[in-house]
Amino acid sequence: MSFTPDGLPPLREVIRRHDLAAKKSLGQNFLFDLNLAARIARAAGALPGVTVLEIGAGPGGLTRALLALGAARVIAVERDKRAIAALREIAEHYPGRLEIVTADAFTFDPRPLLGRSPVRIVANLPYNIATALLASWLTVEPWPPWYEAAVLMFQREVAKRIVAEPGSKSYGRLSVLVQWRCEARILFDVNRSAFVPPPKVTSTLIRLLPRAKPLPCDRSLLEAVTRAAFGQRRKMLRQSLRSLGGDAAALLSAAGLSPTARAEDISIAGFVSLARALALRRGVGHDAGA
Repeated sequence: MSFTPDGLPPLREVIRRHDLAAKKSLGQNFLFDLNLAARIARAAGALPGVTVLEIGAGPGGLTRALLALGAARVIAVERDKRAIAALREIAEHYPGRLEIVTADAFTFDPRPLLGRSPVRIVANLPYNIATALLASWLTVEPWPPWYEAAVLMFQREVAKRIVAEPGSKSYGRLSVLVQWRCEARILFDVNRSAFVPPPKVTSTLIRLLPRAKPLPCDRSLLEAVTRAAFGQRRKMLRQSLRSLGGDAAALLSAAGLSPTARAEDISIAGFVSLARALALRRGVGHDAGA
């Protein structure tokens, strides 16, 4: 048996030995390149003393990189029971530093396991759940959240939506929610050939840093106004916001926005103003959820 610099077998050998063929139904695309896994892990910053939450650990390529670079603890969440034996081999190699959780990421609450160490989320997310998982991490309450940073892999098109600026065709509800609560930055692209099986698209790594004090507004109302605005993005706001009830023109005037503007023209601050104006109309405290 051959070994890699971390003293563990090559990933291809691990996958073959545990019969871990990637499942399309689970959105699995395994990353075999340990050098690339290390680059992703390094993007999370210095790891000694840090607890890392990893979603979709699979056979453990990124898990190994995180531990090799000094993460004090990795909580690896994996719903595919076939991968657990491979992850246990890594846990034995790094005693006391890898906690394996067999669970669905949507129903798993990591907070009881976190302790007092700084927490970062680092994950090559399964593409079929990536956007929904991101939304769940952006809507946790109270804010700031339990994690201090997130380094996440997305399809390139999703990454472009996350960092898109007003006026861009990619700018939408996800752009507003992410950028309202986080600083978002694209780090680098990963060619599809780096994965097995290769996905149909290029992947992109993004770093999110939660803002300590987002512009104050009610989160649920911000989601409501962006849903209405981008739900009919080709229409002027005076038309698309009618679904919120009441006088859309008066609401826009209260927010200081033009009734002839379209959703893609409105900045994050503009949508926050719109949410606050809606809060006043409905008698809701403007800072709830901020």
